[in-house]
Amino acid sequence: MLSGPAAAQEDDGLGGHGDNFDPGEGNPSGGSGPSGGSGNGNIYAQVEIVWDETRNGPGGDGGGSVAPVSDWEPPPCWYGPAYSPDKFEELARRVWFTMVHDPDGQDIASDFMDKYSGGKPYDNFNQDKSGEGYWWDDFYDKSRTDDPAIFDCMEPWFWVDTGDSPPVEYENAVTPEVLAELAYDRLSLPRDEATLRPAAASQKVNLPTWVWLGEGTFRPVSVSASIPEIGIEATTTARPVGLHIDPGTDDAESYPEDGSCRINDDGSIGTPYAAGRSEETPPCGLTYLRSTESTGPYELTATVTWEISWTGTGRPDPERLPDGVFDATTEVEVAEIQAVVR
Repeated sequence: MLSGPAAAQEDDGLGGHGDNFDPGEGNPSGGSGPSGGSGNGNIYAQVEIVWDETRNGPGGDGGGSVAPVSDWEPPPCWYGPAYSPDKFEELARRVWFTMVHDPDGQDIASDFMDKYSGGKPYDNFNQDKSGEGYWWDDFYDKSRTDDPAIFDCMEPWFWVDTGDSPPVEYENAVTPEVLAELAYDRLSLPRDEATLRPAAASQKVNLPTWVWLGEGTFRPVSVSASIPEIGIEATTTARPVGLHIDPGTDDAESYPEDGSCRINDDGSIGTPYAAGRSEETPPCGLTYLRSTESTGPYELTATVTWEISWTGTGRPDPERLPDGVFDATTEVEVAEIQAVVR
């Protein structure tokens, strides 16, 4: 079966199954961003996903990707609108030209042209439906090229009238829900580490450790995705709902007892330590009961859980996606308190 070669999206981590394709294999290739035209021997898609990340979290070293708490993951590949009839005809004729000049492709060249231009089932590349729909193609996430699931979307090109839903047999054909799932993968969460008092390198056995994160550190973040040409959009939002502290050893007591600290109304977690409170039980924290002298540092892990939901075309009320987590690990040294005998 001939795979429908997709033009790649902009340099945004999305790829297509390329104009540089092997008609017999359909291997994915990187590709460059769509420009509504052709260049360097390639024809680019005219339609692309439009992203709005103005309400997303910090990128680069200041942020990190959300990890689903379950085995669920965003789609590694999908189908979406790509070509007008004019651009599709240009691309299809190039594909046909490649076939007829390849001894291994000549047998399918005639069937290929019959399918898209000879009425079996499409006539003249659907030129008579110009402005009424798009040829759809397959796309994949370039950050997941080692995932064999990117080959799950390798069906030939197909036509969808604007306003119609894509055929149900094409799994992950873009809908508002699929856009929301793709936006999930672009969420960037704050990477800020919790403050410890005493500091990580100055912990003492049986001395309560206060843990907190500053005001506004954890606020909702969101990413929106839309395809204006077919009138669909979705916004995926992550809201922090709690911090869980794992001291890295069973020889510790946690506060609260289950290690789960709530997020305050101002976006902070816990309460900053103040002088004179060293003997108090912190609202968010822990006490180590054994030193690290013989074990080496404990790995204290602070895990923030994010509740993730989406809204979009035809879905005005939030619908849940799998919760996500983001971890930060700190090495902690714990010393015995030395008693002074006078």
